[in-house]
Amino acid sequence: MINCAAVQFVSLDHPRFRTVEAAIFTRKLVADCMTHSCKHYADDKLDACCQYGCDVDLAERDAILARADDIRPLLLVKDAPLFEDVEEIDLDFPSGKAVRTAMHGNGCIFLAHDRRGCAIHRASIEKGWSFHGVKPAICRLFPLTYESDSIVIADEYEEYSCAHVDGPTLYRITRDTLGAVFDEALVVAMDAAEARVLAEQPRRLPVL
Repeated sequence: MINCAAVQFVSLDHPRFRTVEAAIFTRKLVADCMTHSCKHYADDKLDACCQYGCDVDLAERDAILARADDIRPLLLVKDAPLFEDVEEIDLDFPSGKAVRTAMHGNGCIFLAHDRRGCAIHRASIEKGWSFHGVKPAICRLFPLTYESDSIVIADEYEEYSCAHVDGPTLYRITRDTLGAVFDEALVVAMDAAEARVLAEQPRRLPVL
């Protein structure tokens, strides 16, 4: 393992990603966020991880706008802008640029509908189309994220109550999504890294 300022990383055999944060294979997350009563620190706040909006690749922005006729009817604010105007250079995104989703009240514009969760995801279910390439990858991967050549845990992960309950590991929750967003070669590499990390965990004796 590589120790970088007390954060341990494991090497990956993958063309793009060279390391992964080891804690991804041991830290836990609630199994079903849609039935979890979210808290942000001590405050009740449903869908707390979406309260700040997100960065969106330009291709994802265009795909969302192409589906706007399905998404907008679900929103409480029908005519509001869906994105901020400023495009930022960000080489971690496929297009090399990103825009931020607009905000409404205390949350992402896509939370402004009459149920929990993301309106993009809801529209895809109700209208029968795949959200792959439309719902932002950064949202689908949370609480994992990536920077340069590493898969890491998002900085704000521990702020939310879903991080402090027993459940599957962060990797097991996001394994299929990692394959869909990137490629199956990454899943193979992550599976191998997971096996190495878990082999180093102390064995727990059964309680008699």
